[in-house]
Amino acid sequence: MDVCIQQVNGMKTPKEIVKSGYDRVSYAYREDAPDTSSETFKMYKSWIDELSEWLEAGSTVLDLGCGCGIPAAQMLVQRFKVTGADISPVQIERAKKLVPRAAFVCGDMCDLEFAPNAFDAITCLYVIIHVPLAEQPELLAKLWQWLKPGGLLMLVVGHGEWTGQEADWLGVAGGTMYWSHADRATYLDWLRKTGFDILWDRFIPEGDGGHTLIFAKKNSILPPPATMSK
Repeated sequence: MDVCIQQVNGMKTPKEIVKSGYDRVSYAYREDAPDTSSETFKMYKSWIDELSEWLEAGSTVLDLGCGCGIPAAQMLVQRFKVTGADISPVQIERAKKLVPRAAFVCGDMCDLEFAPNAFDAITCLYVIIHVPLAEQPELLAKLWQWLKPGGLLMLVVGHGEWTGQEADWLGVAGGTMYWSHADRATYLDWLRKTGFDILWDRFIPEGDGGHTLIFAKKNSILPPPATMSK
């Protein structure tokens, strides 16, 4: 698949495709002012509300793959200390303006470094599915390390296994996007092996398919393995 991507996109790596893709489709993906009556807004709000019930006011939350900050970071910052991270410079510049009370970092999530036990919770919604599959287990181990003992992870992953791309995504010329994800069972297995307890998971329908929403808790007894094979 990587060979095909390089040929079509002038030798771009998958992460370069994602970075330039979100730079290009940023406004088509999210407007500055969220439509609070939309199903997408209501869905995100229900997830953030559920997460918030587990957290005290002032808790530290990392919104990984925050995009322009709309809607998750904007919702979270009402009660919590929020750090957002995204690979797209355009998205991060918008986020700084749209959600000024949060802190934002621009970079590849697989290369980011945060202190161990830095966060009470991490949200990673429709994000890890843009990371090449081989790198995802190691990324999950990093999330475990960044969470405090008993910390919470809310994660949207694939429901079925698939890797591919779409040109002119969201109708934006040149806005190519890349995805890579395993199936539900694989993600649940990876998370358990990493040191997470699964609180629940749900199927989130979308078109002819869908994704899996997982809510997990860091198991402070079981340390994550140094390496975890696929």
